[in-house]
Amino acid sequence: MVTGRFRALAIAACIGMLLVLLGGALVTNTDSGRGCGDDWPLCHGKFVPAYTIESLIEYSHRLITGFEGLLVLATVIAIILKFRKDRAGYREPLFYAGGALLFTIIQALMGAAAVMWPQSPPIMAIHFGISLIAFAATLLLVIWTFRVKEGPAKVFTVPRSIFPRVLATAIYSYVVIYLGAFIRHTDSGGGCLGWPLCNGEIVPEINGATGAVFIHRVAALILAISLAGLYLHIRRVSEGGAGLTKHAGWTLGLVITQIFSGALLTVTITNSDWFLFTNMLHNLIVTGLFGLLMDILVRSWRFRER
Repeated sequence: MVTGRFRALAIAACIGMLLVLLGGALVTNTDSGRGCGDDWPLCHGKFVPAYTIESLIEYSHRLITGFEGLLVLATVIAIILKFRKDRAGYREPLFYAGGALLFTIIQALMGAAAVMWPQSPPIMAIHFGISLIAFAATLLLVIWTFRVKEGPAKVFTVPRSIFPRVLATAIYSYVVIYLGAFIRHTDSGGGCLGWPLCNGEIVPEINGATGAVFIHRVAALILAISLAGLYLHIRRVSEGGAGLTKHAGWTLGLVITQIFSGALLTVTITNSDWFLFTNMLHNLIVTGLFGLLMDILVRSWRFRER
């Protein structure tokens, strides 16, 4: 049985990972990546950086990432100590916590490399994707703690047809998210002025920033259609087992919200203060969307018909 203390630790790790992810987005959106110069882990050669907005944002992100790494490590150790006698029962939470620790280390190393050896936008866009996977792992751990709150998790039966559809949708969503991160790192957000039209055209000239933003919009629309199809399929073939129907409905709602938040990005692009807010909102929504999609993926695999 999972104790309230362990659940609180898992929730803290999940919140911390969300702060790491949003902090990284803030660094990108405020151009604070060079706020500490070429130094890492110090900032301009000091433990306490000079008082500039860029250095404070960058150094705060480093501190939060380091603290989160310790939280995730503590979670892994707690799982090993608490559940080691139940070898079958502790594999799932250890997989989530271990994955979170691994991807936290990877993203920290990528961040350090980006400071000491400036990276290209395609590589930097991967950094956000790594953070997204790390957050999803901690979210899955939190969901697991509630699923086994009163003892062993209930066994549901999920039709085999669901998993391949969820897997394809999850991979495609990751591609769409990567493209959005690439647009941020190349400062291409202004490629399409106006929404839903792009520069007053249904189909603009596909090149440069305009092409990247337009392709991302089309890809997001296809993702929304895919999630609507996934929701309808799960609702048709499943009786809500393992909470799939409910979570699929949430992902559909979030992707629609994400599309409209993208419209807000376009509307606020000329106002730096509002644009920063809408950009962070855009990141927050897609983070929740991807996390829930990963939960559907895991459940559709674990509880599939044999």
